[in-house]
Amino acid sequence: MTLLVRLKSAARKAALHLAVSSVVAALVALVVLKLWYPAPYDHLSSGRSLLFLLILVDIACGPLLTLLVFNPEKSKFKWRVNLAVIVALQLSALSYGLHTSATARPVFLAFESNRFRVVQANDVDPKRLKEARPEFATLSLKGPRLVGVRLAQPTDADFPASIQLAMNGLPPAFRPARWLPYPEQQGQVLKELKPLSELRAKNPGKSFEIDRMVRAGDIEENQLGYLPLVNDEKNDWVVVVSRHDALPRAYLHIDGW
Repeated sequence: MTLLVRLKSAARKAALHLAVSSVVAALVALVVLKLWYPAPYDHLSSGRSLLFLLILVDIACGPLLTLLVFNPEKSKFKWRVNLAVIVALQLSALSYGLHTSATARPVFLAFESNRFRVVQANDVDPKRLKEARPEFATLSLKGPRLVGVRLAQPTDADFPASIQLAMNGLPPAFRPARWLPYPEQQGQVLKELKPLSELRAKNPGKSFEIDRMVRAGDIEENQLGYLPLVNDEKNDWVVVVSRHDALPRAYLHIDGW
C-alpha cells in the first residue's frame, strides 16, 4: 500500500474523529464560557486562553493521533485497541484541562475598600471555608457572586496580622471569614465611587469607549461611577457601577488607577 493511499484512509478517520471532538469541544466551551467564565471574566481570569489550550490539546490527542496511527491494513482488533488508547489519552487530557479551568474559575467579585477584586476558586483555602457565613460556604459553579469584604480596623487585635497576610499575597477578599453580603456594603461602595469624568481625564484616548458604554447602558452618565478592578494578574480594568443601587453595570479594559 502506498503512503498516499494510507494517508487518504487515515484522513477520513481523522475527519470523523475531528467532527466528534468538535461536538465535545463545543459543549466544553459552553460550560467554560457561559458558566465558569462569563464575560468579562473570560478575559480577566484567562478563561479563553485556558479553553484554547484545552481544545488544542484535545485535538492533538485525538484526530492528529488518529491520522498518524490509522492504517487500513491493520486488523480491526488492533485498530480498536489503538483507538481505545487514543480516546483514553484524549479523555485524560480533557479531564485535566477541565479540572484546571474549574479550579481557576472566578467565584466572587468582591468589593474591597476602594476597588473590586476578582476571587478565583484557587485563591481560597478550602479548609477556611468553614469560617465563612453559611451563604458563602460553597463556591459558585455558575459565575462569580457579588460579595462585600470586612476590613480589619487599627483597633482590631488581628490588624497587624491582617496587614502581614495582605503583604504576603493574601488580601482580605481571599479570606472567607471576612466575606459579607454585598447589600451590607452598598453604602460604602457608593461613597467610594469615582466620576467617569475622572476616568476620561486619566485615559483621554479611551473617551470613545466610555461614550459607547454610556449609550449602550441607557442611563445618564452622572448616575454612573467607577472603581478599579483587579485580580492577581491584571489591574487595568474598571467596574462601572450604578449610583442608584451600587450594582455593576459594565466592565471596561481601562486603567482606573
